[in-house]
Amino acid sequence: MGVSAPWGLSLIASAVQWLLEVLAIPDVGLSTVFIMSLLSATLLPLGSEPAVFGVVKINPTLFWPTLGVATLGNTLGGIIDYWLGSGAQRALAPKPANKARWSDWLQRFGPKGMLLSWLPVVGDPLCTLAGWWRLPFWPCVLYMAIGKFMRYLVMTSLLLYVPDSVWLRLGGG
Repeated sequence: MGVSAPWGLSLIASAVQWLLEVLAIPDVGLSTVFIMSLLSATLLPLGSEPAVFGVVKINPTLFWPTLGVATLGNTLGGIIDYWLGSGAQRALAPKPANKARWSDWLQRFGPKGMLLSWLPVVGDPLCTLAGWWRLPFWPCVLYMAIGKFMRYLVMTSLLLYVPDSVWLRLGGG
């Protein structure tokens, strides 16, 4: 006996609503930032900046702790990508002739290439490629953390300069 579409959609909507309530920024703040930052650094199409900005906007005294937690979560997500790439490389054992041009670029710059791990769209695959090409782990983690921290610092600082009236208009308020 199959599940009807309306009941299934209702179940999914309820699950999404529950997750949003669990991760509600005013209630759990930094844990939300950590989870969103971790998940957004994996190959999942999520962004953590709204959570980071929301916590800082609600409680400006949490500026540095929020950036620290976001950097930690995002770096851990980058480490997951690194290990996925490393595991895939072992499982698939690529031939050197199959390397893409950007793979050569990453190998040339080495762990310092992880400074660009904050970039949308390409940052997460860069972390995966670092693992694939077995770049040195700890230097990669260090440069990942620096790049991701700088992204949060710049993005959040810039967003804080946007007047509240702009956010109210965007929210329909």
